[in-house]
Amino acid sequence: QVQLAESGGGLVQPGESLRLSCAASGSAFATSAMGWFRQTPGNQRETVATITRHNTTYYAVSAKSRFTITRDNNKRTVYLHMNSLKPEDTAVYSCAQGTGVGCEGPGCFMAGIQSWGHGTPVTVSS
Repeated sequence: QVQLAESGGGLVQPGESLRLSCAASGSAFATSAMGWFRQTPGNQRETVATITRHNTTYYAVSAKSRFTITRDNNKRTVYLHMNSLKPEDTAVYSCAQGTGVGCEGPGCFMAGIQSWGHGTPVTVSS
């Protein structure tokens, strides 16, 4: 059973930065794809960023120029560095572990999701 625990969310002003962390316990972290997702009430969960076991990264258009996803296999942790935060970034951010990343047209998704974290809230407000 894979368990994921997110941390690092909080309340920040527009233009500021946050680093989210997702610590994984269980097997196969180093060979798994990891992803960050966000969701607000009434909206579907959005894929923000994904990273393969080879450190290939994919980003949502809204995140591409501002966010960076990284992984540390030794720590079994995936990070989301968020810069230039906007009010539109306000959401509950969750991480997930899967088998890989697939792309169809302009969008990419994480396949074979095995586990979700419970999320860490990010609020960007003046």
